[in-house]
Amino acid sequence: MKILHTSDWHLGQSFMGKNRKEEHQAFLAWLIDIIKYEQINVLIVAGDIFDTGTPPNYALELYYDFLTKLSSSLCENIIITAGNHDSIATLKAPKQLLKALNIHVIASGDENENELIKIFNKEKFEGIVCAVPFLRDYVLRQSLSAQSVDDKEYSISQGIKKHYENVYKEALKLADKQDIPIIATGHLTTLGGKTSESEREIYIGDALDIDSSFLGKSFDYVALGHLHVNQKVGCEHVRYSGSPIPLSFSESTSQKKVNIIEFKNKIMSVTELNIPLHRPLSVLRGDVTSILKELETLEDKSAWIEVHLNDENPYYANQVIRKKAEELELTLLAVKIDKTEKALQAEDFDVISLDELKPLDLFEKRLQKDGLEDENFIKELVLNFKKIVSEVQDS
Repeated sequence: MKILHTSDWHLGQSFMGKNRKEEHQAFLAWLIDIIKYEQINVLIVAGDIFDTGTPPNYALELYYDFLTKLSSSLCENIIITAGNHDSIATLKAPKQLLKALNIHVIASGDENENELIKIFNKEKFEGIVCAVPFLRDYVLRQSLSAQSVDDKEYSISQGIKKHYENVYKEALKLADKQDIPIIATGHLTTLGGKTSESEREIYIGDALDIDSSFLGKSFDYVALGHLHVNQKVGCEHVRYSGSPIPLSFSESTSQKKVNIIEFKNKIMSVTELNIPLHRPLSVLRGDVTSILKELETLEDKSAWIEVHLNDENPYYANQVIRKKAEELELTLLAVKIDKTEKALQAEDFDVISLDELKPLDLFEKRLQKDGLEDENFIKELVLNFKKIVSEVQDS
């Protein structure tokens, strides 16, 4: 049995006003070729297929076009689980139609969905996938409004652990003592996982007590999504595949990969396969002189550029750098002042665009401006704000 594990496609992402359609098209075309060349039996997409709950039409077209082309490959088992960015309704809409093509879509993990998927290879029963998606609060718990922040975080962690324990017990029954691997998916942040700037806070409070030892003790492989850097967490068989394209400038030097897992009975081997980079993100640092020199010698003119400026006259330097980038027909998305420089007035220099700020950043800046002193009151305000944002993003 040969499995390809990928996640966090974020189809439809608008990156500081820029469309990522070409990059995603290139990745999906490459992925089809790899699935055919490697003779993959099982494809697992571990969440965040789309960047928003209401993806643009072109993103939906990319998704359905990929699944249509995949049907002509030897891949008999396609498993897609929802992430925190995905809309349950959007993924569920074509669920019955896709199931006829042996494409399993697990959107919520509630009691109405069967998360246990039997894996067949030419009609031979070879494994089970416990297809656990991003588990939303309503699946894990009822209203906990009377509890403290710490109690809520603890309840979420315990709810996730209980969910995995229950699905594993059901998988053991389904395996019926056969020597086959039991694989799990997940979309969450584990303890010890390496993050980047592009991941959204996934649960209110964001202090999950889920580690690789808990996940790895039962399952033969755990295919995780949410973190955008390809990595194993704590042990060989608990892994994130990471995103297929860099989703923030903090990922500009990260080699994007998919994981190919091969099982012979329950003996596992993992290969990390590099994804070709369609468009690089370049981060340039220094004063105006060094930045201008780097712009002139930039090899890939298709790169999107972020500048971190450390200069005695940043306002003037910003103008010069932007003019040079325009002359060279380069795409400069942001110029930031190094934090070691003295603070400038907002009207003098536009340091960060709104595209780069998260709602929580703006809310906390507002709280700071208001000069509130009651820490418990501030903590409760932030908690309620996160809850509102979470509900809006899930709607």
